[in-house]
Amino acid sequence: MPQHESLARLIAQHAAADGVHATAIPRLSLIRMSTPTEPLHCIHQPALCIIAQGQKQIMLCDQLLDYGPSKYLIVSVDLPVTGQVVGATPEQPYLGLKLDLNLSMLSDLVLAINRAPDIRASDPKTSCCMGLGVSETSPELLESAIRLVSLLENPDDAPFLAPLIEREILYRLLRSEHASILHQILTPDNRLQSVNRAIGWIKENFAKPFSIERLAAEARMSTSSLHEHFRDVTNMSPLQYQKQMRLQEARRLILTEAVDAATAGHRVGYDSPSQFSREYRRQFGAPPLKDVSRLRAAPERFAEA
Repeated sequence: MPQHESLARLIAQHAAADGVHATAIPRLSLIRMSTPTEPLHCIHQPALCIIAQGQKQIMLCDQLLDYGPSKYLIVSVDLPVTGQVVGATPEQPYLGLKLDLNLSMLSDLVLAINRAPDIRASDPKTSCCMGLGVSETSPELLESAIRLVSLLENPDDAPFLAPLIEREILYRLLRSEHASILHQILTPDNRLQSVNRAIGWIKENFAKPFSIERLAAEARMSTSSLHEHFRDVTNMSPLQYQKQMRLQEARRLILTEAVDAATAGHRVGYDSPSQFSREYRRQFGAPPLKDVSRLRAAPERFAEA
């Protein structure tokens, strides 16, 4: 049986219903979808995602990447992305896993390997920025993923063996074509770290207006370097990132706290309700009330994928 089919069988066994399923193994989640989903807008945190069956698209700003069986997605910084399962049926559901990156373990490995990654020219088909990439899953990485998910059948073994397999998975990633994406998370005083400081500041202050000069000071960069490197890492400008944060938080407020659109817009920093409504519709494809009604009517079609 091909490796991706073995992984799909294991995921199906432990994710019997559609949705995202946390597991007893720290940082590991399993995903199953029996039909294509609507586009999901989310802040994707640093993680490895492997598809065992089905097809998915991921969009960052205006760049679209496709990936399917035996491919993986690696994300190194918090990025506002749009993900959509486009290939799934009840007979052949979308099946995948997500492993949040253990930065402490990753740091130990980088120090132990003590070798600079092979920096290659970015292929627009597999990477749209420094913070995200898609690649073929090597047989070794797939085999490690299979052994990790298999531990769900042996819960007594999992606390002892899962950390070892997780370390192996990170090692495989550090030997892959996207190793530089991971190295940059841990390298002090490099441009990704500086952009990470800017991202963290925006996440804490997205509801307030800010100047690029203030943000550059927080990132410890010049304004010109901030513009250049922020776009290299995230594929968007700082103000576009802020807008993504505002709109996603407004959507969450309307959906989970039942606030009206005008209140949600004001709470995330919009002074003009009409501007908020226009930008919300442009982002999510419908005005706030209609969009949230769709979410509540069919939540499974908007589930994280």
